[in-house]
Amino acid sequence: MSLGLRIRLSAMMFLTYAIWGAWAALLPRYLGGFLHFTPTQVGHAYATTMAIASVVAMFVSGQIADRWFATERFLAVSHLIGGLGMFVVAHQETFWSFFVVFQFYLIVFIPTVSLANALCFAHLPDARRDFGGIRVWATIGWVAVAWPFVFLLKGLEGEGLKAGMKWMFYVAGATSIALAVFSLVLPHTPPNRTARDRFAPLRALTLLARPSFLVLLVVALSDSIILNCYWRWTSEFLNTLGIHESRHMVGMSISQIAEVVAMFALGVCLKRLGWRKVMATGIFVHVIRYGIYAMSANRPTLAGMVIASNVVHGVAYAFFFAAVYIYVEEYAPKDVRASAQMLFNLVMIGLGGVTGGQLWSELGARLTDPTTNRVDFQTLFMIPTVMALVTGVVLLVAFRPGQKPVEEPAVPGPMSEEEQARVEQRLRDLGYVE
Repeated sequence: MSLGLRIRLSAMMFLTYAIWGAWAALLPRYLGGFLHFTPTQVGHAYATTMAIASVVAMFVSGQIADRWFATERFLAVSHLIGGLGMFVVAHQETFWSFFVVFQFYLIVFIPTVSLANALCFAHLPDARRDFGGIRVWATIGWVAVAWPFVFLLKGLEGEGLKAGMKWMFYVAGATSIALAVFSLVLPHTPPNRTARDRFAPLRALTLLARPSFLVLLVVALSDSIILNCYWRWTSEFLNTLGIHESRHMVGMSISQIAEVVAMFALGVCLKRLGWRKVMATGIFVHVIRYGIYAMSANRPTLAGMVIASNVVHGVAYAFFFAAVYIYVEEYAPKDVRASAQMLFNLVMIGLGGVTGGQLWSELGARLTDPTTNRVDFQTLFMIPTVMALVTGVVLLVAFRPGQKPVEEPAVPGPMSEEEQARVEQRLRDLGYVE
């Protein structure tokens, strides 16, 4: 792989995840603490929107990228629309107006996450060896965008802090527009217009007939639900431990710093340990993180330990989610890989997101003391601890990678008039027609 290609793919990953990282960590705190949405409304605004966007991505964007439209052009259009949309999101303060506008934004943004992976895989000589070194720049982008908020939010309280937190939308919007322009210089990744099955998402769904894909999808759903407890409650949990909002994103960015190291190690670990052991490790480390969270509830002196425990989040993401994307790339048929990636995004970001968002919001509401309005975080965080333990065991027992597919030849499309004339002339030259 040339240095120029590596730089372009790395920059694409950096900007894609900088967009997401700008709002992902602070949004639940902003919605609940400053727009005063109920826990259920926060779950809908944060998770239900992602689920709907993931369904649209699977059945619309997957078909477009696999069959109709070059991936880099799709990314350019999506990021331009999404960037402009994010500036509108910043000014929505009622539940329904925020829900509708943010939903529109996610419909154009969520597909770009899968398509960034798909574009990388289309140009990597060895996905298992090379993807970690490219994907690590996504993590660096997530970390880099967190640090400016230390200065943007420092010393702010009340309405000033509310106005300052809106910078998450402005940063995301500006970064998205910059990526829209940059997408025009990404390597050309054309669709497969001559594939045997015209509707790619339906063919991607047939992958579930393979036990390995079905088991992995179920495990991915469970792991996504577990992971969403981190996104839903960490910011508010840190607030109860006395950590100001200006330091939330930085404290949580420790997980991404660890992810940088884990991404570099991923290729070596996959080759030496295999799919099952690597993915199981990515699930089991949740037990460590949530166990520390539960132990530290109502104990502000352990705030440093809570932040330090986020180191395992990097291992959790790299060794499971990134490994899943690589597995799909290697084991799904070539002509439906964008749709297959979106199928797993539908489960991990969509179904897992909405189920986890609602589950943890409802559990948080049930575990909130009505007199003090404080959440029983110790009980809350023990639930994902147990779930992670069970999910990891299921993966070890039931998942078998299986065989890689034998690629089917594409069905030729209709010839143009020029091609037909050329064939007829050649047949005349050979004496087959007069």
